[in-house]
Amino acid sequence: MPAGKKASTGKKSSAKKSTKAAKAPTGALPPYGDPIRGAIARGDVQEMKNVAASSRKWLADVQAALKELDSALKKAGNK
Repeated sequence: MPAGKKASTGKKSSAKKSTKAAKAPTGALPPYGDPIRGAIARGDVQEMKNVAASSRKWLADVQAALKELDSALKKAGNK
């Protein structure tokens, strides 16, 4: 085979993109450890403030949902 030419695999590349992959996530994303640590490592104070605020809101939402779940479990246990 001459240099500079690639062997054909018989597969055609598609220019189509999945509509699922094209959509950006919406809503709040859970602040798991990597984004928090990444913001700290980058040292961007504004990013750290944004991640902290987002994390606090997410945690408050989760705590409220957990409280509702505990209440529902207590009611279900009384049946």
